[in-house]
Amino acid sequence: MFEAIDTGLRDFIDQAIDSQEDGIELPCQVNDPEMWFAERPDDIEFAKALCGTCPLQRECLTGAVDRREPWGVWGGELFQAGVVIARKRPRGRPRKNAIAA
Repeated sequence: MFEAIDTGLRDFIDQAIDSQEDGIELPCQVNDPEMWFAERPDDIEFAKALCGTCPLQRECLTGAVDRREPWGVWGGELFQAGVVIARKRPRGRPRKNAIAA
């Protein structure tokens, strides 16, 4: 299985393991992993915020872009269909009328 992983992902995994050995806790390793692939927009935003505290954020994002990750939060950005998107739209039909603020 590990042989099928590309070099960039293997390097990232090695860095994550080294971080653990150094006593550094990565947000994606100490929180519920499902949060990075959540359906609710507020859960996605929380996961993105947690990524902001990660020492491997840049490497994670670079690797995800290189691999064209199909979906989820990687390096503090949300991916959908291999592309970074700003926000996840909630499920359901959009409103017909704008909400008065």
